[in-house]
Amino acid sequence: MEDVDERRKEAIVLVVIVVLACLALVSLLVAFSYYCYITNKLSKRLKNSKKSDNSGISKIQVTTERGIHVFSFKQLHSATGGFGKSYVVGHGGFGSVYRGVLPDGRKIAVKLMDRAGKQGEDEFQMEVELLTRLRSTYLLALLGYCSDHDCKLLVYEFMANGGLQEHLYPPRGAGSKGGASKLDWEIRLRIALEAAKGLEYLHEHVSPPVIHRDFKSSNILLDRNFHAKVSDFGLAKIGSDQAGGHVSTRVLGTQGYVAPEYALTGHLTTKSDVYSYGVVLLELLTGRTPVDSQRPSGEGVLVSWALPRLTDREKVAEIMDPSLEGQYSLKEVVQVAAIAAMCVQSESDYRPLMADVVQSLVPLLKRHRPSSTGGSSVHSTKSPLSPICHDNDISPRGLP
Repeated sequence: MEDVDERRKEAIVLVVIVVLACLALVSLLVAFSYYCYITNKLSKRLKNSKKSDNSGISKIQVTTERGIHVFSFKQLHSATGGFGKSYVVGHGGFGSVYRGVLPDGRKIAVKLMDRAGKQGEDEFQMEVELLTRLRSTYLLALLGYCSDHDCKLLVYEFMANGGLQEHLYPPRGAGSKGGASKLDWEIRLRIALEAAKGLEYLHEHVSPPVIHRDFKSSNILLDRNFHAKVSDFGLAKIGSDQAGGHVSTRVLGTQGYVAPEYALTGHLTTKSDVYSYGVVLLELLTGRTPVDSQRPSGEGVLVSWALPRLTDREKVAEIMDPSLEGQYSLKEVVQVAAIAAMCVQSESDYRPLMADVVQSLVPLLKRHRPSSTGGSSVHSTKSPLSPICHDNDISPRGLP
């Protein structure tokens, strides 16, 4: 009898062990299945995100799609003196830029991409895809590209005066008068207007809009007459085609220029570019860099230092670049400062459209019209975009 009871207990224990083992196995299967489900879902979302980015580029509506030249590495090697040091005209996170001359005599700038891996490839692809579809007087023209010998090269029109940044902050030393900028007030106003027109084209004359995402003074290039063009579209993003919509993406850009809501949430809109434009406008007004750790306490971040002074007529003159003294009227400065103040508002909804910025700046340039020199494109009453974009290409988001 005792043997029967002992066997019964052993059988019960065995059943319990088997049941627990089965439950554990089922739990593991459920957990594994859920893991596979989540992984698959995330993978599909990433693929869809990439597809939407690429399809967004292909859906950009413009009336002219330019063919661009595909250069061989040998051609560009010859044009730039074998990529010699004496031909270097600029450096950046992407690599070096070289000046060159084509056999037909055209001057070019060649960007040699040295960023390895997928990010470098993505930036190269984005710039080529966008600039073959976008065309504006205020965007740097892409003439062609090269993808030979594992080298990625982009070929642009040559801008004789380089980047705005190097003219705002010339190096200290012989012949530079202590680093004082030689850009006068009229030229700065014109640069502000032409850069604004470049962003206006991207935001208002392209559908869906294009968000530059790395708008800054070093990405505004100047020709021999100091006319400005927006450059460097490697980080550009196709925006939402819904009014007030945003795209979610990882935060990229340059410290001091990145809009606060984008830095905090990764939500990117055209108003993110407007903020960056406002920072550049402050640079033109003050001659100060966006972030400067060498400044006294409270003055290191340009926006936070300047913003309280921009709307005070008594204080706004105090923030002006000393090299501009005697070149401007207080009325003009107050107007430009007010535009800058609106652009760098912490709430994106309070920032203006770039079309509003352009309309606000145009009258200021007209006052200087009789004394202006150089090209006439900035003063034309007919928009230079009109032969490029038809009405059905323009996003109907309320030009003022």
